[in-house]
Amino acid sequence: MPERKRPAAVPCCYPPDCCDMRGMLSFLIMHLLSKKDMYGSEIADALGARKAEKPNPGTLYPTLKDMEERGVVQSYKDGNLKYYRLTKEGREGLRKAKEFFIQAYGDILEDRG
Repeated sequence: MPERKRPAAVPCCYPPDCCDMRGMLSFLIMHLLSKKDMYGSEIADALGARKAEKPNPGTLYPTLKDMEERGVVQSYKDGNLKYYRLTKEGREGLRKAKEFFIQAYGDILEDRG
């Protein structure tokens, strides 16, 4: 079996400011919003499908509000629904967060022993 090349080290050591990597909720939200704009309960349902646990509104909406205050997401109304989308800063932050995640945790996938 050919040896897999390990990704080059990323020159960062700490999670980017856009994402709280402790619980990874903001990282997961940003990943979902990179695919399409979503409203709050749609985000919660998508997270529940991935994690088998749907976040409650008391967790999700304060996180979205904080992300909006930090400028990584932007909200807008369409009818009765409030949608969220990534900003330019959010897309760049997500890119950096993915690099950090790979650097920090990528070897877990390689450790099959």
